[in-house]
Amino acid sequence: MRIITAPDSFKGSLTSVEASQAMAAGIRRIFPQAEVIEMPVADGGEGTLAAIVRAGDGRLIYQQVQDPLGKPVTARWGLLDNNKTAIIEMAEASGLLLVPPLLRDPGITSTFGTGELIRSALDHHVEKIIVAIGGSATNDGGAGMASALGVRFLDRQKKLLPPGGAALIKLADIDISGLDSRLKKTKIIIASDVKNPLCGPNGASLVYGPQKGATPASAHLLDLALAHYARKSQTILGVDISTQEGAGAAGGLGAGLMLFLGARFRSGIDLVLDTLHFDEHLINTNLVFTGEGCTDEQTLHGKVPAGIAARASRYNIPVICISGSLGKMHQKIFAAGIAGAASIVSRPMTLSECMHDAYTLLTDETERVCRLLQVGTFLAK
Repeated sequence: MRIITAPDSFKGSLTSVEASQAMAAGIRRIFPQAEVIEMPVADGGEGTLAAIVRAGDGRLIYQQVQDPLGKPVTARWGLLDNNKTAIIEMAEASGLLLVPPLLRDPGITSTFGTGELIRSALDHHVEKIIVAIGGSATNDGGAGMASALGVRFLDRQKKLLPPGGAALIKLADIDISGLDSRLKKTKIIIASDVKNPLCGPNGASLVYGPQKGATPASAHLLDLALAHYARKSQTILGVDISTQEGAGAAGGLGAGLMLFLGARFRSGIDLVLDTLHFDEHLINTNLVFTGEGCTDEQTLHGKVPAGIAARASRYNIPVICISGSLGKMHQKIFAAGIAGAASIVSRPMTLSECMHDAYTLLTDETERVCRLLQVGTFLAK
């Protein structure tokens, strides 16, 4: 029997590597003779850097940059493909987990550090840069990132705007004369499955701002600021980013990458699975385990379990999803090719208990699922 474990991270408790190992341990308790292939994956969010560097036999580069509040932080990015390709995970420099909960304010947080990582990759003479843009603490439309690469955002007095999305409401001019010229020779790919536009009811500020510390009132103001940013960009640069699909990803970083770097979107999960040569590993595989922090109806929109199921279904391989929790309307995932779903919550417990004991709980739940599979095998005789 050949089984693949290919989960996403369980945000805040397990990396995708740890989750894959926990599943493998549970499988081996019941099927010790099985060939278990551990293939941790990601969809453009946290863990994408580790998954691609691991699969591509790359190496990590450490760079001191600014965190979302402008403080120094050591971030990592990956170099692979004979030093021709860089993989940058924006959360390393501009991620929500870098900001203490009481200090989270998407009105002032900046993607400047992500721009510094891009500049570091350019210093290594890469030909292609993949930017994974999940898990952001920001809502600045990518203005911070662009500033780090030479773009100047000015108010009516020709003064530089302060960092953060709130300041964009005062944007009067955009000077791109200092934009790093090396970008013209570099292919930029955005790895993300977020398709939200920049502004409006489904835009970056109103949908994701509250998760980053915005109040309803400040989220509304941020939405107005990004709308103003989009109008000014169209007037000055001749590019309309207001309706671009995915422009609202990572607090509008998607818009900034498209606007100033000419980046194009690619499905995060598909990019990772292609890098892993996942389809090749599916040959002669009997079963795939996947999972994530919470499985619900949003899982169908480009999340790891849906991406895994889409690939496995081509080969008629069943997929079992074991997640931290099963949320509202999670049953919809069965229509996407997932054969079964389970939660690691085996008894009444607090969220903190579940997160603290996630590795053990995931291992034990995988064991329980394998026991049921063992019964099914017996009945099929």
